[in-house]
Amino acid sequence: MTIKPRETVVPFVVEAEGTGVAQQLRVPDSPHRFATDAYPAFGGQDAAPSPLFYALGALSSCNQVTAQLVAKDLGLTLDSFEFRVQGDLDTAVLVGGAEGNANFDRVEVTARVVTDATPEQFARLESETDRRCPVSQLFRRSGLQFVSTWTQVQPARA
Repeated sequence: MTIKPRETVVPFVVEAEGTGVAQQLRVPDSPHRFATDAYPAFGGQDAAPSPLFYALGALSSCNQVTAQLVAKDLGLTLDSFEFRVQGDLDTAVLVGGAEGNANFDRVEVTARVVTDATPEQFARLESETDRRCPVSQLFRRSGLQFVSTWTQVQPARA
């Protein structure tokens, strides 16, 4: 498949302003607004999630959106999701100014998906979601240790 950037590239834009470590962010031409802050140890007041939580939340949400797109392509129905995402961050660079990589050392995604897909279909759903999810790829390609474990749960029978 040949990618035609002018036809397939969609710009995603966020604008922000702030003081100290807190920001108010907005998506231009939309009603969407959100805020970030940081823990007091990082100079914030913990009045909103930190950017690190938003990054992990984006990973979870993007996996769910991508899984729904993949499921549609595979003819599958996905009933519900539960995600847990953990990022292990050594704060020595961020807070202490140490030399090294300020990135997470390790990120782990655990997903439970309710679906009546066959085991083969579920395996394909998982691998295609990982391949096609922009945020998963952002984390994977950053060089950190990335672990993603999906578990299938059969729907309750009526």
